[in-house]
Amino acid sequence: MNAKLILFLTTTLLLFFSNVFSQDKSAKQLARQKFTLSGTITDAKSNETIIGVNVYFPELKTGTTTNEYGFYSITIPKGNYEVELSFVSFQTLTASVNLNKNTKTNFQLFGSEEQLQEVVVTNERKATNIRKAEMSINKLSIATIKKMPVVLGEVDILKSLLLLPGVTNAGEGASGFNVRGGGADQNLILLDEATIFNSSHVFGFFSVFNPDAIKDLKLYKGGIPARFGGRASSVLDMYQKDGNSSGFHMNGGIGLISSRLLAEGPIVKDKGSFLIGGRASYAHLFLKLSEEQKNNAAYFYDLNTKLSYKLNPNNNLFLSGYFGRDVFSLDKSFTNTYGNSILNLRWNHLYTDKLFSNLSLIYSDYYFGLGLDLADFKWDSGIKNYTVKYDFKNYITDKFKLNFGVNSIYYDFNPGTISPTSSNSGINFKQLDKKYAFEPALYVAAEQEISKKTSLSYGLRYSMFYRLGQSNVNLYANNDPVTFNQDTQTYQKATPIGTQFYDKNKVIQSYNYLEPRFSVAYELDKNQSVKASYNRMVQYLQLVSNTSSPTPLDVWMPSDNYIKPQIADQVALGYFKNFSDEKYSFEAETFYKKIQNRMDYIDGADLVANEAIEQVVLNGQMRSYGLELMLRKNEGKLTGWISYTLSKSEQQTLGRNSSEIGINNGQWYNSAYDKLHNLAVTSSYNLNKKWNFGANFMLQSGQPVTYPNGQYTYQDILVPSYGLRNENRLPVYHHLDISATLTPHKNDNRSWKSEWVFSIYNVYNRKNAASINFKQNADTGNNEALRTSIFGMVPSVSYNFKF
Repeated sequence: MNAKLILFLTTTLLLFFSNVFSQDKSAKQLARQKFTLSGTITDAKSNETIIGVNVYFPELKTGTTTNEYGFYSITIPKGNYEVELSFVSFQTLTASVNLNKNTKTNFQLFGSEEQLQEVVVTNERKATNIRKAEMSINKLSIATIKKMPVVLGEVDILKSLLLLPGVTNAGEGASGFNVRGGGADQNLILLDEATIFNSSHVFGFFSVFNPDAIKDLKLYKGGIPARFGGRASSVLDMYQKDGNSSGFHMNGGIGLISSRLLAEGPIVKDKGSFLIGGRASYAHLFLKLSEEQKNNAAYFYDLNTKLSYKLNPNNNLFLSGYFGRDVFSLDKSFTNTYGNSILNLRWNHLYTDKLFSNLSLIYSDYYFGLGLDLADFKWDSGIKNYTVKYDFKNYITDKFKLNFGVNSIYYDFNPGTISPTSSNSGINFKQLDKKYAFEPALYVAAEQEISKKTSLSYGLRYSMFYRLGQSNVNLYANNDPVTFNQDTQTYQKATPIGTQFYDKNKVIQSYNYLEPRFSVAYELDKNQSVKASYNRMVQYLQLVSNTSSPTPLDVWMPSDNYIKPQIADQVALGYFKNFSDEKYSFEAETFYKKIQNRMDYIDGADLVANEAIEQVVLNGQMRSYGLELMLRKNEGKLTGWISYTLSKSEQQTLGRNSSEIGINNGQWYNSAYDKLHNLAVTSSYNLNKKWNFGANFMLQSGQPVTYPNGQYTYQDILVPSYGLRNENRLPVYHHLDISATLTPHKNDNRSWKSEWVFSIYNVYNRKNAASINFKQNADTGNNEALRTSIFGMVPSVSYNFKF
């Protein structure tokens, strides 16, 4: 059955591909009546390609958008037309096109601050795309992100996502983000198509993404295209800048705790470019001034690089990379080092003016190291993957576009290696069993306009997963690694009855799934529409963690014969409206998501360095549902948005048979990511050329936790007892941040341009609880709650420059 299905899908792809190159007489007849306009759209100042530019023909009421490499293609009837090109933070360009043959035309857009005389421009446009059959997608420009006030003056891409509907944090100062009630490990984070496994610096205080190096980002919360797979909740897709091919430029910033510098310029003018950017923190240097803290350190650094070269009009090469590290040490006796490394070689090829392709070879590595000098040992763990992907986009007509491709990922998991740091340590070298896996997939998807009011986007992804040797696999009685004790009504580890060794690359367990995707948009009128979507996502990797927020110590592991892949099904329905001549936009979406095989841990589970994780986990299910609202002001001196989400996220693990009670007595309970209310307000006020002001306000329901509900005495020791999981909550989380950006007048007449950014995080000094712990009072003998807060009011100043 599987072989037939693969053959059918592969044959379908080949037929579509071969159809491009075989034109019969009827196609030639059609070509005499219609012609293709194609090309690239770039930034006029830097020659940087622009992703997602709207290319619209008002007379025909049709259009297209540029892809991830700035390429567009549209086939329309012969004639003279006005074409409108629009994109956020750029002025809309209106140009004349005389289409009497297949034509390649490249356009350049100017930033909103540029003054033009020879072309027709309007203000930058941010209105909601009413016609396109995409929903549950949020796009933020880097210019918008940089105007937001942030803690310690550090512009943070991930923190900006928390202002969007359906997105919450995992706690004050915590890493990652949660989308529509899902876990942070259920987000696929891509940088230049390479997977980032840990997205945070300094245990969640800052993200690993240097905003100066990022060109574009999209967050897919639902309606996820078929080309993406491997995670259950969302996809954050980001691309680095290509580099300025017209001239050498530098920009950077100096802040209270870190500085950054980015250089870009031509290798061959207007043909090849380079980009290199570095960022490092230095707050730990101030610790040296204190006698008590001089041997402690906590700092990070990262490096972004990219080379781009245009071989000819039909071929482009890109080589991009990222390297980042965090170092945390205490008195030189405890050292923790972790971070990501990625490398991606890409080849863009234009087969015809309608068929665009991209071939990528990708390497991604996440490393975690821990050194304990007192114990004389070192711990290393991590995950590496090697990816090959080939994607195609066929612009068949102005009303029908076809996407298809294949990709494969080979995983190398290192759960942990313990090695001695001295000959007399008494520690023996130990390597936990490495794990290997292979995840191939192929997909086909289409974007189709079936009438003047209705457009569709639909596709099918076929994913496969193979858990591979070389490793030992535990064997258990009745194939159950977890047993249930009827006397104590608790789950316990099962004792293996033996092991089975699998040679390298021998298949231990395999899975395959069809993942359909579908979305539809119906235009009520030119200013409003309704949309609906459905997508299935399968996640084959599991994050082993005992916290609600990912930490560097967490271990990724593949699905196997005991731990099954997570399968997420999500449906969404939305209403979208632009009004007051597109000055305002309103979006409303409701969603329901259900995830099968979401694992949960039995009481007392030991996760650190556990070679038999299957003994402490059970497969359950998860569900989340809610309503998201967003009102956005797109134009004027005051811009910004208000978003509100009302949602619920729950988890359940039933007993495997009638005699078992399951986790939490088999009842639904709040997941660790449940936030009933989520309100965010962000605004930017441009007073004049010199001053710009910004403000953010966030309010979220407290994070679910489990508090003691009583205590008992055991051998003269008071021991707390706990009730049902996550039935309590931390206090409500909220804070207000403000910023002011000063741009000196002298910028107008010189190449060196600068700005000062003054900000206050948490203006009214809210003591948000990062956690609440309990300890015994020495006088009363009772347990008392102790709140841990990380940030109070934090003022900051930073200096940014470019030349």
